[in-house]
Amino acid sequence: MNRIIKDRNILDEICTKFCNILEKHCKYIVVSGFVAISSGRTRGTEDIDIIIERISKDKFGMLHEDLMKNDFSCMQGDDTSRLYEDYLRDNLSIRYTYDDMPLPEMELKLAKDELDGHQINKRVKLNITGLDIWFSSINSNIAFKEELLKSDKDMEDAKHLRIVFADSIDEKEINKTKSMIKRLRL
Repeated sequence: MNRIIKDRNILDEICTKFCNILEKHCKYIVVSGFVAISSGRTRGTEDIDIIIERISKDKFGMLHEDLMKNDFSCMQGDDTSRLYEDYLRDNLSIRYTYDDMPLPEMELKLAKDELDGHQINKRVKLNITGLDIWFSSINSNIAFKEELLKSDKDMEDAKHLRIVFADSIDEKEINKTKSMIKRLRL
């Protein structure tokens, strides 16, 4: 399919600004619902899910300070040691909002296992979105939505991705990711 989503909205703007800051500090991927939304699916969301490579507490401190300097606020507080040790290190997410706007929330997690590492290694930029940000692969998103998440919304997202990206779907890669999900998450 050879189209580009041109209508920009506040989700796109905030996500792009957030990801531009991440890019200076670490590898990252945008995952889940925003992948479907940015590729043309019409539905709402309150957060944008992002996984970053495992980084040290010091490196996270520099990232956090950069986000704060650029008008993002962390809902769990400003203490980088606490954020890292009580949340990120224990595979819990932290949430950032932008410029006193309650939504959308940027939900940030550290990669927790080889499955997240695999997704980061397979990250892609999706031309159809018109956004210069890194996404997890379409195949990974479909696998997660069909194998792990399975809500009605997730199944509709997967269906949308299968239609929009029909020419680049790799069932072998989807099944490989589903096997990793079964082994590591179920």
